[in-house]
Amino acid sequence: MLHLLQIALLFVFPALVIVGAMRDAVSFTIPNWISIALAVAFFPAALAMGADAGQIGLAVLIGLGALVAGMGMFAVGWIGGGDAKLFAAAGLWMGLGALLPYLLVTALAGGALAVMLLALRSVWLRPLAVRGPGWIGRLATPGENVPYGIAIAFGALAAFPESLLSTLLRAAS
Repeated sequence: MLHLLQIALLFVFPALVIVGAMRDAVSFTIPNWISIALAVAFFPAALAMGADAGQIGLAVLIGLGALVAGMGMFAVGWIGGGDAKLFAAAGLWMGLGALLPYLLVTALAGGALAVMLLALRSVWLRPLAVRGPGWIGRLATPGENVPYGIAIAFGALAAFPESLLSTLLRAAS
């Protein structure tokens, strides 16, 4: 029974990260409740996985470091405020083992996203894109924001199998 509870608690992470990415894609916003829920859900999930105080403390430091980095990226206009908060909340779940893959895949996914948006916003594809749903037309608008939450979600989901809580669950099995 505990194993099912652990898996259910772990499922919160990918579900919320995906919802955040989808909301960012369609509205260029990530509601605060998503990042708050991610941050709050970490603690019962960590306790259910058997994380000790040191592991939880290190995760909090990583999350705070990600928040500072996200605030810096927001301050210079590279990402939006919702992206910064999602980046930090997802970082809380990573632990040291998944931190580097999280950062690298997020950066690579951000580059790929930028290239795809440049193509979508080109004179060749934009006329086709604006005929689709309204959110695709907004994505295809030159000069519009970049929904970086999509890249954050890719990085977070790619690194999640190596995250602290995933590692603890595997060790307990």
